[in-house]
Amino acid sequence: MSFRPPQTYEELIKLIHDRFDDMSKSYQKIAVYLTQNPNDVAVLSVNAIGGKCGIHASSFVRYAQSLGYKGFKDLQLVFQRRLTTAAPGFDARVRALETELGGVREGEIAFLADLVARDVASLQELLGSVDPAAMATAADLMEAADTVYLIGQLRAAPVVDLLRYVLTMLGKRTVLLDTSGGLATHMAKVARSTDVLLVVSFRFYATEVVNVAEETAARGVPIIALTDSTLSPYAKLAKILFAVPEHEYTFSRSLAAPMCLAQALCVALAARLQENSKAPRIPVVTGP
Repeated sequence: MSFRPPQTYEELIKLIHDRFDDMSKSYQKIAVYLTQNPNDVAVLSVNAIGGKCGIHASSFVRYAQSLGYKGFKDLQLVFQRRLTTAAPGFDARVRALETELGGVREGEIAFLADLVARDVASLQELLGSVDPAAMATAADLMEAADTVYLIGQLRAAPVVDLLRYVLTMLGKRTVLLDTSGGLATHMAKVARSTDVLLVVSFRFYATEVVNVAEETAARGVPIIALTDSTLSPYAKLAKILFAVPEHEYTFSRSLAAPMCLAQALCVALAARLQENSKAPRIPVVTGP
C-alpha cells in the first residue's frame, strides 16, 4: 500500500516531528530549516535553500521522497499554499524595516542598522508566534512553584541571569543551576514536583543542560523551556515549550527575542504576585 504524503502544512509538520528522532543528522538539519523558515521554502529554489542550509539540493529531494512526495516541488507546494495566508517572512520584514529606518547605510553604522532591523523583525515574529495560553500557563506554573530552578549555558547564560535577577527581586525563591564547581547536575536533583525548572537553551544544545532537563522531567518536575525550535531536545520534556526561531547571521544570533520573552514571563508573574494586571513593578534597588 502506497504512503499518502501530507497535503496540509499542519500534517506535514506533525510528520516531521514524529520522524525527527529517527532521521540522519543531515535530514534533521533539513527538518529544522523547513520548520523555521517556511516562507523561504515556499518561494526559493531548492538550490537556493540548499545553499542557505549548507546541504546539497539532492538531499532535499531525497528528504521529500522519504516523506512520500515524488520530489521537492511537491513538498514545496504545501508551503506555497500556506504562504497565501501567512504573515511576511523574516527576510521580508528585515527589508521593509531597512527601508523604514532610512535605507542601507555605509561604514560602521551599517552594522548597527542591520542589527536593529533584524532585532525588530525577530520581535515582530515573536509577537505573532507565541501562544497566549502558553504564556498564561507558564506564569501560573511559576507562581505556584515553591522554587523556580533556572539553567542555561553558553549563549543562553545572559537570559537566565536576567531571569534570576528579576525573579529574586520579585521575592520568588529562585535557584540558578550554575556550572561552577560542577554542581549543577547535583543541585537539580533536589528539585521536586512542586517546583519548576525553567530551561533556556539554543543550538548547539549544551549537553549538561539536556541531561539535567531529562533527569528532572523523569522525576515529575514540570519544565518550561525557552528554545529555538519545536524539534529541540526539550520538545518532549517540557510542559510548556516556547520555540523562538533563530535566523542565520554571519556574526552572531541575536538574544533580543529570547530576552524579551523572558522579561514578559517575569512581568506576567509580577502581575499575579502583586495582583496588578495593569502596571506590575520590580522593587527599586537603592543605595545606602
